[in-house]
Order: sequence, then structure tokens, then C-alpha cells
Amino acid sequence: MSWRQRREALRTILTGPRCVRPGSVYDAISARIAEDLGFPVGMFGGSVASLAILGDPDIALITLTELAEQMRRMSRAGTLPVLVDADHGYGNAMNVRRTVEELEAAGAAGLTIEDTLLPQAFGKPKPELISQEEGVGKVRAALDARRDPSLVIVGRTGAAGITDIGDAIARARAYEAADVDALFFTGIKTRADLEAVAAATTLPIVLGGPTDEMTDWDFLSSQRIKIAVQGHAPIAAATEAVHATLKAVYEGMDPKDLKNLASADLMRRVTRADLVAQRQSDFLGLKRQ
Repeated sequence: MSWRQRREALRTILTGPRCVRPGSVYDAISARIAEDLGFPVGMFGGSVASLAILGDPDIALITLTELAEQMRRMSRAGTLPVLVDADHGYGNAMNVRRTVEELEAAGAAGLTIEDTLLPQAFGKPKPELISQEEGVGKVRAALDARRDPSLVIVGRTGAAGITDIGDAIARARAYEAADVDALFFTGIKTRADLEAVAAATTLPIVLGGPTDEMTDWDFLSSQRIKIAVQGHAPIAAATEAVHATLKAVYEGMDPKDLKNLASADLMRRVTRADLVAQRQSDFLGLKRQ
């Protein structure tokens, strides 16, 4: 599947009638697993990128080149359309242009640009926002930078959880006027606020962290939510599994007694071993086992 086909698949989700769950992905294997399970789209979050690449919490230490290279690895591994959390675009509007260029070349189906002030300002314990005007400049720069018109550019605001819902609506409408393809909201806590956001805008919506009050897929679909991001459990599950396995080995358990390991069949599938063996036969003259 070409880059454009992946981007068109994401656009089909954004114009479809139902809200979908994305698969949280962070490396080649997780992207392949999500694809094999049938997820229609993957979400490559900034927090999981920081964990997978640096082993650090989500405090804006990761660089654009590190993020883009990880996206490139996932693109090579399969055909899953992936929406990338590009944070603040790694600087001002000119940096945003470079961010779009790199992620587009890396095969991302879409990317989000947010209006949070990153990295965190000196002496400020709570998150802050850039001005609405700067946010508009960033999304306009993102749109200007893309070469493939099918690449999805999403304007993201965290205002609902930092200032108030009125500010979130004002920012979203400004990004909508700048011609982004979709809107991403974080920090919305109630159905009433979500309904207000949906009523004030017209674009497809990506919702981050829906509360228990909102996790009714019929309700989300009725509010024009096309993708609902429900955290990033897979990397937490993988971390627990690696920790438990290494701990058992360190404490002397015989490897043959280890539990909850991927089967040989699963490992063959996620590594595409049969396809690799066929290529070795075709191109190296090796007999298939």
C-alpha cells in the first residue's frame, strides 16, 4: 500500500459515519500487530515515542529526527495508516514546516500540531498555551509544507484542560478557518462540553482521553468524533511483560519455565518469517525449510 493509499484510508475514517478505536503503536512490531488484528488506523503518541525511543517521560525531550525515523520504521514494516502526534512541531512555524516535510517523507498518514507551549517554560508548574495567533500560524505553515495533498493535517488544542471550553472552541474555529483537515481536542471532561464543541465546529474530530461519561460509541459518533484515543496501554503492557520476564531470569528461573511468551507461530507472523523465507528462496537460491 502506497503512502497515498494509507492517507486516503485515514481520510475515509474521517469522513465515515462511525467513531473508531485506533491501535496505539510505537515500533515496527506493535504496528504489525495492530494491522494484523484489523485496526483501521494506528496512533503514534508523543508519550509512547518518548518511552520507546528515549525511555523518558513525556517532557518534550525527543527530537524531530528521532520521531521521523521511528515513523519510517513503522511505515516500512507494514501498511497500517498511522496518525502521528507531532507535538508542537518542534519549534515555531518554520520548524513546523520541517516537521511536516520529515513525517510526510517517513510515510505518516496524518499528523497533529498542538498549541501547548513546549517545552515547559521556566518556573511554570502547569501547562501553558501559545497564543491563538501563533497556533494559526503553525497550522497554516503545516498546510503549506505538505507536498501530498492527501496527507492529513490535524489542528490540536489542549485549551479545554488548560483554560476553558470557550477558548478551546475559539481556537478550534480559528484552525478550522485555516483549512486544517480535522480537529483534535484533549481535556474535555463532560458530554455537555463535547456537545458544545461539536455544535460550534464542522470538521471531523479526534478526541483524546474520553472520560467514562463519554465512552459510548454511539454518542461519540453522533458528535462527529471519528477517532477516540483511549490511552496507550500496549507499551505499558509490554513494559510489564519485559520486566516480569527479566526479573524471573535474573532470579534464576529456567528459560523453558517462563510464562506468557509469544508462541513460535505468533513470532513467525509478526516477523513475516514465511515471506522472508520465500524471498530467500527466490533471490538467494535457498531451499525453504
